[in-house]
Amino acid sequence: MIKNILFDFDGVLCESVHIKTEAFYEMYLPYGTDIALKVKEHHIANGGMSRYDKFRHYEQTFFEKKLGKEKMAKLSKQFSELVKKKVIAAPFVKGALEFLQKHSNNYKCFIVSATPIEEMKEIAKAKKIDHYFEEIYGSPKNKIIWGKHILDTYKIEAEETLFIGDALSDYNAAQAHNMHFLLRQTNDNSILFSSKVESVDNLNDLDTFISNR
Repeated sequence: MIKNILFDFDGVLCESVHIKTEAFYEMYLPYGTDIALKVKEHHIANGGMSRYDKFRHYEQTFFEKKLGKEKMAKLSKQFSELVKKKVIAAPFVKGALEFLQKHSNNYKCFIVSATPIEEMKEIAKAKKIDHYFEEIYGSPKNKIIWGKHILDTYKIEAEETLFIGDALSDYNAAQAHNMHFLLRQTNDNSILFSSKVESVDNLNDLDTFISNR
């Protein structure tokens, strides 16, 4: 019986994955279309990876540079300025808000995102959904670490916990702690997962899915 739900945010609760994709492309376009396209492809293939790790990867891969704290802060600020308002304005995934409104009191709900934790909390508050969650987590800690933290801190059982995600990092976090996993499938992530992974196109029937576990 599912009693606890961990939600990724971008692509699971909010239709905002494309906003991050466009921002990465825009940021690296001054270095040429070839680099910008490679950044875009990497971002799509590595959903759930923090922007910090992506920036480190891009600087090393394309410019053979190690990213210092000052440059990291500059890139992170630029990225946040490009995406935050757009994410706040983006629509919810179909069924997501309705599920939270009707069923959040029946489960312990958490957001576990790759977005920086304070920014994720600001976005959830601006979208008026923060009160549906026990806690909201984000980078720099990864989802495997947060998964263990939630299980230990809230004294909950993995077999009673569902992780809903749209990226391999979400699946890996669920697998690391023997949680159930549900994929929110999109055109971008379908090739990354086998057909054995249970998936949905939206969250319209999430309550029915959970009740059948």
